[in-house]
Amino acid sequence: MALESSKMPDGQNRERGTSAGSPVDAAISDGSNLPATFDLPLEALQTEAREASDFLKAMGHEGRLLMLYFLCERDHSVTELERLIMSRQAAVSQQLARLRHEKLVTTRREGNQIFYSLSDERVREAVRLMQRLFRAPPPI
Repeated sequence: MALESSKMPDGQNRERGTSAGSPVDAAISDGSNLPATFDLPLEALQTEAREASDFLKAMGHEGRLLMLYFLCERDHSVTELERLIMSRQAAVSQQLARLRHEKLVTTRREGNQIFYSLSDERVREAVRLMQRLFRAPPPI
């Protein structure tokens, strides 16, 4: 495996593998076409990390995550979400406001009801990942 050296912000050098079959190649060849972390400027990485951190913080509340679980299946009104997660309307509305503020959900009005839906596929993918990582397999 050939080693390539890259200059770190503190002036140190860090070696990384560049041969085919390295973990970097495996991550890039999975269809995501993401550049290697070492190939990105620190400022871009800091921006990415900040956005990801904000995204994860918004999901990092049990009640909000439960709502997102249900919203992965279909759109729901506040009343439906109250019933599904067995929580008070005020608490559900507060958590939905946070999800909306963080742009994880969007709303649409039908008469006097407001329906919530996931804002984009990133949210669905993140929730599905949580389910794959933490959901117990069904009993045999």
